[in-house]
Amino acid sequence: MRTSSFSYNSSSRNSSAARPCYSFSSLVIALVCLALPAVAKAADIGKQNTADGAAALDSTTTGHDNTGIGYAALTDDGIGSFNTAVGAYSLLTNEGADYNTALGWGTLYNNISGGGNTAIGYRALNNNNSGYNTAVGYNALFANTDGTLNTATGTAAMTNNTSGFNNTATGANAFYYNQTGSNNVAVGEEALFRNVSANFNTAIGTTALHENTGDFNTATGGRALYTNTTGNNNTATGYSALRYNTTGTSLAAFGSSALSHNTTGVSNAAVGYGALNNNTNGVQNTAAGAEAMYGGAYNNGTGSYNTATGFQSLYTLTSGGGNVADGWQALYSNRAGGYNTGVGVSALRQNATGNQNTATGVNALYHNNGQNNTAIGFKALEQNTTGGNNVAVGYQAGLNLGGGSNNIYIGASVVGNSADANITRIGTTTQTKTFIGGISGKTVSNSTAVYINASGQLGTVQSSARYKDDIKPMDKTSEAILALKPVSFRYKEELDPDHVPQFGLIAEEVEKVNPDLVVRDEEGKVMTVRYEAVNAMLVNEFLKEHHKVEQQAAAIAQLQKQVEALSAGLQKVNAKVEMTSKPELQLTANERTRTFVATRLAPGRGYREANKDGAFSPLFAR
Repeated sequence: MRTSSFSYNSSSRNSSAARPCYSFSSLVIALVCLALPAVAKAADIGKQNTADGAAALDSTTTGHDNTGIGYAALTDDGIGSFNTAVGAYSLLTNEGADYNTALGWGTLYNNISGGGNTAIGYRALNNNNSGYNTAVGYNALFANTDGTLNTATGTAAMTNNTSGFNNTATGANAFYYNQTGSNNVAVGEEALFRNVSANFNTAIGTTALHENTGDFNTATGGRALYTNTTGNNNTATGYSALRYNTTGTSLAAFGSSALSHNTTGVSNAAVGYGALNNNTNGVQNTAAGAEAMYGGAYNNGTGSYNTATGFQSLYTLTSGGGNVADGWQALYSNRAGGYNTGVGVSALRQNATGNQNTATGVNALYHNNGQNNTAIGFKALEQNTTGGNNVAVGYQAGLNLGGGSNNIYIGASVVGNSADANITRIGTTTQTKTFIGGISGKTVSNSTAVYINASGQLGTVQSSARYKDDIKPMDKTSEAILALKPVSFRYKEELDPDHVPQFGLIAEEVEKVNPDLVVRDEEGKVMTVRYEAVNAMLVNEFLKEHHKVEQQAAAIAQLQKQVEALSAGLQKVNAKVEMTSKPELQLTANERTRTFVATRLAPGRGYREANKDGAFSPLFAR
């Protein structure tokens, strides 16, 4: 039968419930112990101490302001003060430590000199011998010996910590295996579960950083950075963010499943649900938006240096590098394509393997798999598939292009044709005026004129024989221009407000003369005259007349020679006549001329011409 008593000592103001003494030899000794007066025992437990339980505060000498409730609570305490122990064996071996609070069986059981500790729960801080630790929960900080400034809340939280300091663990089994790691925070069931010696980690969420051994990691969310082993400097926020990371470093994941499958990839950043979800070892990628750079069924394994912003942008990336996607599903299907830039909703959406493309605008280069294309504007180059080296600027610019290459489209609705290749299109029929600097007043040597056809195509006239077939003389074809009627006129107000006088032809009249000399518009209406063709025909007519003039000049030259020959002969005749002394043979100049001409003009009537000496036949002598 257990007896108890309670007494109060006015000088020491101590209170003590009469405690049963324990003896290992005989019942007699036990009875003697029980029979001791309460006043005598009170004198042995110091000042202002409270003990309730067998062997509680059993060894106290000078310690004061202690409270021991429970079997063997604070039983070894001699000089320690301001301690509170509630529970069997709580603070059992405490000797000189102060300011400890132990609540629960075996709490702070082996503490000898550690002070300022708080232990609540079965065997919490059981092996502790250091100071300023707080353990709340079954076996919380159970093995701690030298670690200080630790806080463990939850069943078996930080149970294996030995010398780690300044750690905080909240949750069942949180920071369970830690021994020497310091400056860590674990909040959640099994958060930082296998961390042993790593430092400066923060894990908030069930099993966050569960397998961690690396330093400077932050995980917020269930299973965030779950399998991280030696990876350092990582930040994961969201359920399963960076879940499978092992050795990857300098990673940032914000959002559920962001960078979930990253293992060894480094320097990646993912913001949004599933962003970079399937990236494994790609490096220096940035994804912002739900499922941005997700990886799809292909898994981004080695893709690096990519940036994706927007829902499902770069969704199926596998190995492509150096891509930038900004917009809803921009570069969605890109797997191996590299160095592409897609800005806008569905920009470069279907691109899988195309490289070095730039698309800015909704659906720009939507179907592309070609190379080196640039599309700026809503649906610019939308239908292009395999064409390369194309440039389109403007609303729906190059919209109709299929697989052609080396095209340039500039202007709204310059849609082009599916089979275009090596073509430049600028503007549409809605434009009525064109101003281009650096042309007016700038002389270009060794140049040629530029022309435009009915479809608006610009070009020059090729004159080399290597571009021509069926070459033959123009002949009488050019005579058509002789029927043309040149006019002077002024353009209408809307075309020329200044009414400058003009000179030329009327296209409708030219068409009547020769339909091949006019140019028609896209509707087939006569628009203008082919003045370059008229000029060629003028040259032909000029040459024909020139040939006539040359023939006439040759005839005149021949006649001139004949006249000169006759004049020379006449001069000789005159000279001979003047030399004769016979008066009857002397003729006047007019008579000699008439006689000579008569001789020339009256064949058969004497000599036809004078002889070589200029003498006349005797037939004409008088």
